[in-house]
Amino acid sequence: MYKLNSVLVSSVSNVCRQFAASFHASGKSQCERSAARLLDATTASSKGFSLTPPLPGQDSLLSWGGKKFDELPIAYIKATYNNTHIQLTDNVGQSMVRTSCGTEGFKNIKKSTQVAAQTTGISAAAKAKSKGVTFVRVVVKGLGPGRLSAIKGLTMAGLKVVSITDCTPVPHNGCRPRKARRT
Repeated sequence: MYKLNSVLVSSVSNVCRQFAASFHASGKSQCERSAARLLDATTASSKGFSLTPPLPGQDSLLSWGGKKFDELPIAYIKATYNNTHIQLTDNVGQSMVRTSCGTEGFKNIKKSTQVAAQTTGISAAAKAKSKGVTFVRVVVKGLGPGRLSAIKGLTMAGLKVVSITDCTPVPHNGCRPRKARRT
């Protein structure tokens, strides 16, 4: 929005300069003065908002429930092919809530389903709400089927997700894979 306003103001300013030059006006014209006033107003109103997130240690005016981004609890979701684990920690790293599809009562192949991951997310969010958590950051790791379903479960139970970060480890052609299975 700020870039759009600055482009708009600069184009209006250019048109005003051409208009003033065509009439041989002396000094600043009324149009240039109004364009300068508009530019000052947009920069003054956008000082509290930035399109880029703040760097670590940098102050920000954004807050969720009176807490800054760095102070929000983090929900770690590990989605494997066989199970989905959810652990909620505070900003320091102390565990608050921990649950998985197996602890929710799903057995064997049913642990690897999206329904099990969503149920686990709902359960983790209910436990977190009882401890007073409303806003969370989510960190997802793994390629299992419960990635998105676990996030959906967290939001369905009433937690507000502020950001989603993917930290799935991706090899840059590191180790040699196992030989192909013959069937």
